[in-house]
Amino acid sequence: MSSDTPARTPHAFVADARKAIYRVIAERRDMRHFRPEPVDPAVLRRLLEAAHQAPSVGYMQPWRFLRITAPALRERLHGHVAAEQERTAQACGERAAEVQRLKLEGIRDAGEVLVVALTDRRERYVLGRRTLPEMDLCSAACAIQNLWLAARAEGLGMGWVSLFDPEWLATALEMPAGASPIAILCLGHVDGFYERPMLEQAGWDERRSLDELIFEDRWGSSGDTLKGEQKGE
Repeated sequence: MSSDTPARTPHAFVADARKAIYRVIAERRDMRHFRPEPVDPAVLRRLLEAAHQAPSVGYMQPWRFLRITAPALRERLHGHVAAEQERTAQACGERAAEVQRLKLEGIRDAGEVLVVALTDRRERYVLGRRTLPEMDLCSAACAIQNLWLAARAEGLGMGWVSLFDPEWLATALEMPAGASPIAILCLGHVDGFYERPMLEQAGWDERRSLDELIFEDRWGSSGDTLKGEQKGE
């Protein structure tokens, strides 16, 4: 081994465990098609524990999870999201028809529907947020990603729905002043996972090349240090 070859850290997981981590990241999908079977409560608890282990700025742990179990409330959420999809379609101009055709939620079908919200009284947390107050949102997004990856490892699909009016949803769920919903999550059993991200399969957009997104030292300056490199086992 040459002297300039980086040594593998002794803290690395064994090869099979590393492969599993990268596999679950690569095979995670934003799912919209579900089977109606219920999610095992023990599995759901594991998923929420995984979410709760996410990093949070200033250790504020701003996430709150609301299970939507009442059929009538689910139906209200579905109707609201459907109306928001129509408004979004109109806002997309010439692509309106494409948006209208997309299936963007599974609220009626998924075994579980969760609403993730930022808790009230977040202003008391200053550490790490004095210049970037939005770090509460970033922290909650990390919790959602933890849940998403754990769900994929458990063989369950999850979809993040953002087509809603936060004020409407906060009122519908009787949230305290200052709390803010950021996601409706559809979680449950699926017939299979999309081979590629659904919006890519539908022709909405495609994944960009990583090399186009890495800059060195200044914006827009791409170096050759990492270009095309892949770490072996």
